[in-house]
Amino acid sequence: MPMSHPHPHGVSRLSYSMARRLGLSVLLAGFCLWWGAGQAAAADYSDLDAVLLRNVQRGFVDYAGIQADPAFARFMASLGETRPEDVADSRARGALLINAYNAFAIQGILDGYNPSSRLKRYSFFRRREYRLMGESTTLDELEHRQLAALGDPRIHFAIVCASISCPRLASRAYVPGKLEEQLDLAARAFINDKTRNRYDVQRKIAFVSKIFDWYGKDFAASAGSVQKYLAGYVSDPAAAALLAAGDFELRFVPYDWELNGTLPNRTRP
Repeated sequence: MPMSHPHPHGVSRLSYSMARRLGLSVLLAGFCLWWGAGQAAAADYSDLDAVLLRNVQRGFVDYAGIQADPAFARFMASLGETRPEDVADSRARGALLINAYNAFAIQGILDGYNPSSRLKRYSFFRRREYRLMGESTTLDELEHRQLAALGDPRIHFAIVCASISCPRLASRAYVPGKLEEQLDLAARAFINDKTRNRYDVQRKIAFVSKIFDWYGKDFAASAGSVQKYLAGYVSDPAAAALLAAGDFELRFVPYDWELNGTLPNRTRP
């Protein structure tokens, strides 16, 4: 049987073709590995999720349990190591910033800070610094600059400043793939929480959280007015109709800054 003409390098034409294809595959695989290594890795919230499941019940926080939980320390460390490119899209960034805010507020309590008085609130929100994406930030800066830039008023119901009148701290971490659903759930839960907002249909008076006073412009920008925003989430049809028409008188309930859980140790004086 006649042999095929040898290739100049001693490889048959068939073998040469296979070698070229193999070489191309190896090159492509190498490129994919290099490309994947350079791409943003999704932030991992499994540690925070486990901590919250173990230590938060209906918004009540076991700070002693969190203090003793090594998963919380790991999550705090990961916040400083996370890179901005790891959270490139808005949902990923939103989940990171919400989780960071809630974790920093918890850490502040563990460090002996608390927001129970005006002076203590200054230290709690504006002086205590935390590491996020390689930079220092405060709770105040995180809320009013980074979270506010996302332009979603529902975030006000997801971030929790360790106080009774704040929204209830969720027992699960926020994740990019479920962020829309989680934010909507947080808004509905808070707006319909009778310990924080009450709608007296007969007297047409709504006793609502100071959050709707402090951030009224955010809710008005989203829905036209605070009342119309509330109407979109309140579960009572009669109250929703009155709110949509702007027929309620809004009265803002004084904020209770007492701790939303049990202290692990003595706080700072």
